[in-house]
Amino acid sequence: MIYDISDKDKKDWENFTSGSEKLPNKDLQSTRKEILRTKTIDLHGYTLDNANRVIEEFINKCYSEKVNKIIVITGKGIHSNNEKNPYVSKNFGILKYSIPEYINNNKDLIKLINKIENAGIKDGGEGSFYIFLKKNKIRE
Repeated sequence: MIYDISDKDKKDWENFTSGSEKLPNKDLQSTRKEILRTKTIDLHGYTLDNANRVIEEFINKCYSEKVNKIIVITGKGIHSNNEKNPYVSKNFGILKYSIPEYINNNKDLIKLINKIENAGIKDGGEGSFYIFLKKNKIRE
């Protein structure tokens, strides 16, 4: 194949090759992924009141330490004594449901949180959830 290259293209190429300008090497550029600073808390065996107190302290501490993601392990509640008590809700007595409810109703905590969502299987599946914190804008 024969290509006709214009005089302008030839001149541009000569100027580029003789100059000091370099093209960026895309192979050397790293694809920057956001690294999430993650902490985990396990609330197995806690009473509802103790779990609420502990999670509030933990969220505040994580926010001050600029943690982005919290994995909260609550368990599924299958060994809970609530199953035996007909006067206690089977769902809201379980920490998995009551902790997010507590957080959503706490004005100070909800200001620190972007979202709460179910955890993936590798992090506990149905027995845990994620809390994604907002960026702490206070500089050290």
